[in-house]
Amino acid sequence: MTALAPRTQPKRTLAFLAYLLSIPGWLYVLRFRREDEFATYHARQSLGLTVVAIGAPAVWAIVGWVISWVPLVGPVVAAAAFALVVLTYIALFAAWIVGMVQAFRGRAKPVPVFGGWAERLPLG
Repeated sequence: MTALAPRTQPKRTLAFLAYLLSIPGWLYVLRFRREDEFATYHARQSLGLTVVAIGAPAVWAIVGWVISWVPLVGPVVAAAAFALVVLTYIALFAAWIVGMVQAFRGRAKPVPVFGGWAERLPLG
């Protein structure tokens, strides 16, 4: 997104709060401040980070449970795969910080790794 409205201090604050307050932040922006394109952009980014934060351990639990049924090595591989969840959370934390900084500075840039995907989220 390049052609967003001018970023005034209230718009930047609202976009920043979409990250800082996570679920309540992006819910508020997407429900009550939808006309603010800048805040909505950052709320989508925050929503994307939240979806990944919830989805990563859920996917690991399902895949790990299936893999753990493989005799001998299954449980070890499933436990070792948890390292991917940890790496995902490290990347999420970095993206969250970058998103807050970009929102505070008034820039509409996607967060690293997850931002491109978050821009395509269908939100009615």
